[in-house]
Amino acid sequence: MMNKLHGIIFAYRSNPDLQELTQHRNTCSVPYGGRYRVVDFMLSNMVNAGMTDVGLIAHANYQSLLDHVGSGKDWDLSRKHGGLRILPPFSYADKLGDGTYKGRMDALAGVFSYLENIRQPYVCLAGGDLAVNLPLKEIYASHIESGADITAVCTSHPNGDPKNCDYFTVGEDGMVVDVAVHPKEPKGMESLEVYIISKDLLLEVVSHCSAHNISSFSQGVLMEMVRTGKKINAYRFDGYAARLQSVAGYFARSMELLNDDVRAQLFVPERPIKTKDRSNPSTYYGPDSRSVNSLVADGCIIEGEVENSILFRGVRVEKGARVSNCVLMQGTTIQAGVVLKYAITDKNVRINPGRMLMGHATYPLAISKNEIV
Repeated sequence: MMNKLHGIIFAYRSNPDLQELTQHRNTCSVPYGGRYRVVDFMLSNMVNAGMTDVGLIAHANYQSLLDHVGSGKDWDLSRKHGGLRILPPFSYADKLGDGTYKGRMDALAGVFSYLENIRQPYVCLAGGDLAVNLPLKEIYASHIESGADITAVCTSHPNGDPKNCDYFTVGEDGMVVDVAVHPKEPKGMESLEVYIISKDLLLEVVSHCSAHNISSFSQGVLMEMVRTGKKINAYRFDGYAARLQSVAGYFARSMELLNDDVRAQLFVPERPIKTKDRSNPSTYYGPDSRSVNSLVADGCIIEGEVENSILFRGVRVEKGARVSNCVLMQGTTIQAGVVLKYAITDKNVRINPGRMLMGHATYPLAISKNEIV
């Protein structure tokens, strides 16, 4: 049944509110949860639902994404026919003065010839910057059963920034009756920006929006559908969903992973989240080390103290160093005697001996990739 679905992931956004974290990469390749990138979640959701063909729409800054996903082998998407395709904006580069997609309809128009060659009758459109474990099989079944033109996944637990989110008012029959785009206050169900639509209807709306210079999916498709009386089925998903929309938001969503309940909702055994395989050795804990309530990936060397923190692969915390409430990305070295609190270090950061650096829970300190402090 599920080979009737084709996956399209929007992986072109570099959210400026993520500041240091998106200097060298786009939002979906931001490291998250100790050993993952954000895009791993949506890729895994699609593969777990039986999708064999997935297109990743990329734009600028996608070297890190290419390095990570490669041929798609780690997600079982390395295939002779179909499989994983990275879709850069070749045909679109000349049309855009500033070299970015203005919205999802722009991005889809940029890969129109790819859309025409999709082999499956239905398409799942999703952002690559959402950490969530979705039952896409059930969502597809709900779409078919509802007979709607499009199914939109939404949540009654809004946690995004309203200026970046859409909200649905849902009628008693489970259909969307109103769409609010980027309002000042949350209003109704928050959209998770995951949609199921037939290939034919998708081609039709992309052609229409392209011809009328409409770049926004919410305004060009959803609002238009509500206006013309087409059916949008709202699939309510109230499990854990993390949107990474600012540095403080990234820090807060990362810290939530220290909660057992959140991890249980994100890492469901029957729908595993896969990532690029790196064969690191086990983590070494020195005789005087201490680690409390922390997620520590493999390949770390811990000789100091770590508390309420998330350590990616290959992090080193030297003797006498104290790390608390921090997210330390791959290859970070915290040298002897350092005190570090409420900080996010990007890859390969080194903090020199004896330094004392502190951010705050609502304003964490973010240190750029390869910095020496």
